[in-house]
Amino acid sequence: MTPLLDDTHDPALTSWVESANDPLADFPIQNLPFGRYRQADDLDWRIGVAIGEQVLDLRNIGLVHHADMNRLMRSRPETRRELRQALSVGLAHGSVQEKRWCEALLPMAQVQLGLPCQIGDYTDFYVGIHHATAVGRLFRPDDPLLPNYKWVPIGYHGRASTILPSGHSFVRPLGQLKGAPHEAPRLAPTQRLDFELELGVFIGRPNALGQPVPMAEAEDHVFGLALFNDWSARDIQAWEYQPLGPFLSKNFASTVSPWIVTMEALAPFRRPFVRPPGDPQPLPYLDSPANRDHGAFDIELAVWLQTEATRTAGSHGHCISRSNFIEAAYWTVPQLVAHHTVNGCALNDGDLFGTGTLSGPLPGQAGSLLELTEGGKRPLTLPNGETRAFLLDGDAITLTGRCAQEGFRPIGFGDCRATVQAMDGAVAATGLAQR
Repeated sequence: MTPLLDDTHDPALTSWVESANDPLADFPIQNLPFGRYRQADDLDWRIGVAIGEQVLDLRNIGLVHHADMNRLMRSRPETRRELRQALSVGLAHGSVQEKRWCEALLPMAQVQLGLPCQIGDYTDFYVGIHHATAVGRLFRPDDPLLPNYKWVPIGYHGRASTILPSGHSFVRPLGQLKGAPHEAPRLAPTQRLDFELELGVFIGRPNALGQPVPMAEAEDHVFGLALFNDWSARDIQAWEYQPLGPFLSKNFASTVSPWIVTMEALAPFRRPFVRPPGDPQPLPYLDSPANRDHGAFDIELAVWLQTEATRTAGSHGHCISRSNFIEAAYWTVPQLVAHHTVNGCALNDGDLFGTGTLSGPLPGQAGSLLELTEGGKRPLTLPNGETRAFLLDGDAITLTGRCAQEGFRPIGFGDCRATVQAMDGAVAATGLAQR
């Protein structure tokens, strides 16, 4: 798990793809994230690498001889580093590959970006301690954190079939809503639709059933990170979650950004993992010298809300929250892998972990409307005068992420965006939804 810095991280390195040299670009040559794309007349997905505002097709330049992203993700860490090195050399200014590789470039705006890989399983964790504390305080003011929180990386199994790539829309979900204690529940559209600011952790190398992954090897099984929004219906969740946790309140849609930023690209932005004074230290299977030295990641995160009114006005929306992974997360990526497999659970290439909501310690750093509005009691007032307690039809949420460190080139994650649609009139007309 030692982060390897090499010439692919050189901040002076520039590319013959000029859009990659923009200081504000998410995808400079120092990044080189992987994803899948297809053109309008394609039926099958292709493996691409983002460089500036372009997509480079890996099979067209002969660096891979297949179009199976999951197969690439299963590569050993040294093979991944060799591929990154070859891409860096070929895309650098003055490369002898420029003329040939130029023919394998496509404008990102002219292709369809899909899920970055085939996602087989999905586990959502709860690593955001400030989120867990704020939400717990709404229900247990005197003791917001449950006793196991600082000992166990809490998680639940989610629904992979409804994870969708950035840019999609989804219909406001139905579920059982419970009113006053004496009232029977009713089936209705959620009135408390929320976003959750998360990161997604993509598994690369599988482990065999019955073979736990130790901390020292955990990151060898991780391909990289992406932005992730685990949409939540808070009123459905409040009624259904006991005793087994979320179900319909979470499984209707989740959004992931289309590019996986690799662990190799994130090497300059690692930080020590330190528990607050007085907190218990992790159990031995969740601890290692390398994790203590550089197990955390410095990733700046932001949430943008675009309403129908701001869209009509030509605005991209308003930033309603900012936080950082390093401040928000109580558990690290390798700890999630080690804990998930300690009982012998087998992980597969393409499995996705959600980190859970990544809220900072300050009110303006909350990663959900549940926190930002104190459960809807204090609606947000946007700069144009609109207010939001929870999301309305037509609202769009965009997550962004960026890494910056003195002496290195900043890199980004691209956008993770989706829009809420009103329930189809035909569904409402069936009487299924009780108003």
